[in-house]
This record gives sequence, C-alpha cells and structure tokens, in this order.
Amino acid sequence: MTGSSYACTCTAFRSISTKLAARSSGGRRSAVAPSAGGPPPPPPVVMAGAVASPGKRVPLSPIGCTSRAASGVAVSASATVAAPASSSRQAKEDDGASRNVSGFEPSIWGDFFLTYSSPLATSSLHKAWMVHRAEQLKEQVAAKLVAASSSACSLHRRIHLIQVLERLCLDHLFEDEISDMLARMNDVDVSGCDLQTVAMWFYLLRKHGYSVSSDVFAEFRDEQGGGFTANSARDLLSLHCAACLATRGETILDEAISFTTKSLKSTAPYTGAASLACEIKRALEIPLPRRVRIYEAKSRIAEYGREAEADELVMELAKLNYNLVQLQYQEELKIVTRWWNGLELQSRLSFARDRVVECYFWIVGVYSEPSYSRARIILTKVIAIVSLLDDTYDVYGTPQECELFTECIESWDPAVAGGLPENMKFIFGKILDTYQSIEEELAPEEKYRMPYIKNFIIDLVRAYNKEVRWREQGYVPATVEEHLQVSARSGACHLLSCASFVGMGDVAGEEAFEWVCSVPKLVQALCIILRLSDDLKSYEREKMAPHVASTIESCMREHEVPLEVARVKIQEMIDETWKDFNEEWLNMNKHQPAELLERIFNLTRTMVYMYQHDDAYTNCHVIKDTINSLFVEPVFIA
Repeated sequence: MTGSSYACTCTAFRSISTKLAARSSGGRRSAVAPSAGGPPPPPPVVMAGAVASPGKRVPLSPIGCTSRAASGVAVSASATVAAPASSSRQAKEDDGASRNVSGFEPSIWGDFFLTYSSPLATSSLHKAWMVHRAEQLKEQVAAKLVAASSSACSLHRRIHLIQVLERLCLDHLFEDEISDMLARMNDVDVSGCDLQTVAMWFYLLRKHGYSVSSDVFAEFRDEQGGGFTANSARDLLSLHCAACLATRGETILDEAISFTTKSLKSTAPYTGAASLACEIKRALEIPLPRRVRIYEAKSRIAEYGREAEADELVMELAKLNYNLVQLQYQEELKIVTRWWNGLELQSRLSFARDRVVECYFWIVGVYSEPSYSRARIILTKVIAIVSLLDDTYDVYGTPQECELFTECIESWDPAVAGGLPENMKFIFGKILDTYQSIEEELAPEEKYRMPYIKNFIIDLVRAYNKEVRWREQGYVPATVEEHLQVSARSGACHLLSCASFVGMGDVAGEEAFEWVCSVPKLVQALCIILRLSDDLKSYEREKMAPHVASTIESCMREHEVPLEVARVKIQEMIDETWKDFNEEWLNMNKHQPAELLERIFNLTRTMVYMYQHDDAYTNCHVIKDTINSLFVEPVFIA
C-alpha cells in the first residue's frame, strides 16, 4: 500500500467514522437496554487495515463463482462437487452435533479456577503479612527513586532503575516518582554519553511519549564501515530496542535496525552470558517495545535475581507483588468462569471454542495493574463474545442463516429473531444478555458508553457476513488495500479498543469515546499490523484446506509476483505501519490520557504475542505453560 493510497483510505474512513460517532453520540439519549430503540446501527466502516481476531479466518467454500467479480478474481468451482456447500449445509438439522465439526481443542482449564485454592490463600494472616510487607518495601523503593532523581546519580543508573521496575511490573506502584524522573531526563543533554546510555535514554523517553530526536545517534555512526561504533553486544541490543521506536523518515534509525539485526544474529552465539544470548534471541523475535511485560514478569524476576547488581529490596517487592496480583487474578478467574458457565454455551454449541481462561489471559496483557479489575472482566466478556460470533460465522451458519443473523444483530431486537435456527436464536439471546450484564457493571453516569459497544458489534458482524460472501464466491480481492477494507473490521480491534475503555472509570470520558469511535490512526495502524502479521504466519496452514484469500494472495495478484516476493512486500508494509503507529503514539499523548492510549498499545502487544508463531488462542496448548505460570504457580520467597 503506497503512502498516497493509505492517506486516501484514511480520508474516506474518517468521513464515514464521523457519521458513526454522530450516531453513537445521539444514542446516548436513548435507552441502552437491548431493544429495537437506541442509536441506529453504524454505516459500513472502511478501514485501512486489519488485525487477527481471536479466531480463524473464514474458510472458502469448495464451490466458487467462476465469473470474474469487479476488481477481483474468483476461484473456479471444482467439477467433482455435486452441489454447493451451502445447500448441503442447509439440509442438515439445526443441531450443533450434526453441523460442521470444528475440530477445536477442548478447554484445557474447564472449572479449574472455580475450585483451585492457592497455597498463598490458605491463611488470611499470611496474606495480610504479605500486603503489609509489600507496603513497607514500596516506601523504601520509593525513597530510592527520589534519591536517584538527584543530579548526583548517573543518568545510566536512573534509566536502569526505571527499566528494572517496568520489566518487573512494579512501575504502577511508583507512577508519580517515575513521571518526575522522566520529565527531568527529557531536559538532559546526552552528548558525550556512551551509546548504551543514549540508546536506553531514547528508548525510555519515546516509550513514554516524549518525542526526542534521533539525531542523538549521529555521533555513533561509523561513516567508513557503514554501521555504528558499538563496543559490546549490550550496546547493540540497546540500540536495536531504541530503533524499533522509529517513525517514517528517520533514516538513521532504519540504518540502526539493519545494522543491529545483522550484528546481533552473528554475535548472539558468542556472547558468553546465557542470559544476554536469551535476551538477544527474544529481541530479534519480538523487540522489547512490543512485548507483553506481565507474560514475562516471572522469568524476568528470576533473571534479575541472578544479576550481580540486583537490589534486594526491589527483588523482594517484585516477588511479593507478583504473588499478591496472582491471588487477585485467581479471584477474577472465578468470576469470569462462573459467567461463562452461566451462559450454558458448551452444552448447546459444541462447534465453538471454549476459551474463557485464554480470553482472560489475553486481557491481562491489556491491563495487568490491580486497579483495573472491572475493566479486565468487562473486556474478557467482550472478547469471548467476539470469539463466539467468529465461530458462528466461520464454522456454523449457512450463508442464508448468516444474512438473517446479521439482520437480527443490526436490529438489536429479539423479536426479529423468529426466522433464525434455534441455536442462532440462543446465541443472539446470549449476546444481548452479556451486553446487559456489562451495562449493569456501570454506574448510571457511565451507561452512555454502551451504545458505542453495540454499534461496533453491529459493524463487526457486517464484516463477518461480507467474508462469508467472499467464501461462497471464492472471491480474491485484487489489491491488499481492498482486502483490508473488510479484514480490518473482521479483526474486531476497533471494537476491542473501544471496549477497553468501558470499565476504566473517570479517566475515560465522553471525549475519549468519541475519539476511539472515529477509529483514529493509532487504531488503524494496530489493525494493519496484526492482520498482515497473522496472514504471514497462517498462510501455509490455511492453504491446507479451502480458505478465504489472505492479504498475501491479494498482494501476489496486485503486483503479479510469486509468493516469496509477496511475503517480503507484506513484511515491508508491517514495518512501515509500525512507524505510523510509533508516530501516532508520540502525537496522541497530547490529546488523550496516557492510561487510555496504553490500552491500545497493549492490545497490539498481546496480539503480536498471540500470533507470533501460531494461533495460540485456537491452539491453546501453546500458551498453557505461560497461563499456568501466571495464574497458578506463585514465586518462591525464601
């Protein structure tokens, strides 16, 4: 996608999303409860990109349309198939057992968290001691931060301390102290500092929304060698992490990425330190700015404990905090498991993935802080319903049923569901019930938020239904941009971005919902990154069975290139879109609270994690050990 076509798409999108925002705003004066009233559904939303949803892509029917569709290509039907797949599916009984067998893995966790009792929770006295001791340590570590903010402490030491706290997931305990230190660092002159310190300074400030100049790396350029004067693997790693926060046009950071990637690959086997080699490997897979800290917190605690300069107070606080937060997660898992069981989906809908624990795990990556309990529970419900909708359109409904189902959701009126099969009526009812349960979590002055969610759900199912049509026609969009107009919306990231604000309290005001409802460039960039990334990872697997065309196939057709060239082009598009995301991240901090913007960044991080090597949500055994480590096994404290 060229820069000009991206800009045109964004312009067209903003025009339509403005109408969506206006309709949502008008709906606040109407009843929020599920009914035929409330705000009207939004018009189809045009987006510049897409993300991987918690589900698989819609498979192509074995029967395709042989005629050439406008601006696209159709896949020819197989001569050996006697009747369209949709006809054969219509003939089946309306019974989950007699419909398509999904073949999804069963739930690994079931009711485990309803009955699990952590060894840390056996004594209320012990838990009270943990809380008290953590408070004592918090005061002592805060004093260290105050002392470190003085000019007597080296810049490198100050940066290192903040990075340690962030990677141990302790930074939420010291927000004021860290904010003060960052503001002071922004005024520091780093000329004359070593490369590692400058790179750490640049990374930390950009990560927190400070638009510091990349010109600080000019003095480290090796003009003769064409690289940078790095003295160690740690220098290279720090520069690599910093350069991953580049925006468009920052040539020096493009050069730094190319140089450090090549150098780290050749250096890693010879670093000597196993921990550094492991960190390099992780950085080359997923750069540090794009990783989910809470998923790595326990391993980072262990690594930090082996460092010669590890602070004992910080180490003890990290362990206590991890265990206390884990106890809270366990209580929340009881709540979401009871809610999920109460829907009675698994007894009726055997085709759907049973993944409520994985949904919660996903959302913990969006907000790991203890204060966001309500937000985690609400967003877990939303993403679980997205997964159910995805499976309904993907593996259950016939094209005709999907059309009817879409019309029912557009109406938001259970009285319209009379023509649906019983199981789809059941699903529709559970969607309305979940919407109502989320609304009941909100205070009266917060209930205006719900129509935004409803409108995004309506837009999501319209996109799903469009992909069902593509599937039945065997339609291949002629360009990547055309593909992304639909696959962006079916990724559900616009919905999840909005829903991530719903449970966050006063920090998310009406202005924030109007902003996210417009699907700003930050959300658009998120969508592009994840759809293209998922397509790169899933292409071979999806080609093993008939499937909807991916963006890779559209790229091959658009540019008339073979598969491997298309892969390179898609990766280049991902890299450039990350620059757009970084630029919006630096700009948006001036317009919306950082607490809200961090949710969108974290959504991006979690989806990179979930789709890095495989669809870890669907193939849930991939993340079983990480879930067990995060939610079940406490950190040992001597």
